[in-house]
Amino acid sequence: MSTKSATKVAPLADRVVIKPLEDAETMRGGLYIPDTAKEKPQQGEIVAVGPGRFEDGKRIPLDVQVGNRVLYGKYSGTEVTVEGDSLLILRETDILAIINS
Repeated sequence: MSTKSATKVAPLADRVVIKPLEDAETMRGGLYIPDTAKEKPQQGEIVAVGPGRFEDGKRIPLDVQVGNRVLYGKYSGTEVTVEGDSLLILRETDILAIINS
């Protein structure tokens, strides 16, 4: 079962596409922290999900869905840029938790 999304990227199997949520500009001791020195965000919003993985000949749907805010591993997935948007493609197993609002 594939979920429609606003992005033109359609992940395969148990992969998801995440738009990382950027933290607000922070200052420490009155100094601006340049983008190159900032830590990578570890949370984002799912913008597309794959149909699920096959197990014993049956497709197992994903536990996450488009619109979920999630936490993921610091160095998980592959960063891609599609139509100017920075996205992250990773497997469902790389997602650590769903953030409930």
